[in-house]
Amino acid sequence: MTITLDGDLGAGKTAWTRFFGQALGVKRTINSPTFTIMKSYKTADGTPLYHMDAYRLEGAHQDLGFEECFTDGLCVVEWAEYIEEQIPSDHIAMSLAETGETSRDVQIEATGEESRKIVDEIMKEYA
Repeated sequence: MTITLDGDLGAGKTAWTRFFGQALGVKRTINSPTFTIMKSYKTADGTPLYHMDAYRLEGAHQDLGFEECFTDGLCVVEWAEYIEEQIPSDHIAMSLAETGETSRDVQIEATGEESRKIVDEIMKEYA
């Protein structure tokens, strides 16, 4: 599954990814892949977790070879609008907005059948 994260600088995209990875049992420190574009981690069950920051890819119009990342595990993409033509059509789109020093507004949208199942489960858990 692919999760896209949208939000201004400092909205908490990397912090959210760090929390997500920790919840999945990632042992390594998750930090921003801004300069490396992508970092990969392993979850507790061995599933790959790819963390991308596409900010520096604005205007890149070639195939960057991310297909494996989108099909071989979990992929979190910050600034996905810069590579939107490569993002799978069925993904979870999250938008984070800073509402205070320690608070955020989070919007979650499913874009297909599989992502809808996941979002529905999340909403049941937190409703």
